[in-house]
Amino acid sequence: MTYDSESILADFHAKRQLGYPLLRDDEVKYVNALGIRNEEYGPGHMGYGIPHPGILYIKSDGTIAAKYAVPGYRSRPPLEEIYDQISAGIKAGG
Repeated sequence: MTYDSESILADFHAKRQLGYPLLRDDEVKYVNALGIRNEEYGPGHMGYGIPHPGILYIKSDGTIAAKYAVPGYRSRPPLEEIYDQISAGIKAGG
């Protein structure tokens, strides 16, 4: 999720030939609602509104089944760990 302009996102999407949509939140509404905004940058700063790096697992009904957001981009949980937790939730009906 980013606050970049639609033209920047469209250009990036086309160049990378992504198979998924990019999310835009120029008013910081969703980043704040999800509790993932990087508080290091205050209003007026160029980085204001940037989220912590992470992963959201959103079920087909629109509910968030898992949220992983970490303060720094250098330390992230192993993808296998996240996959296992999501898989366990799906098998349990979550």
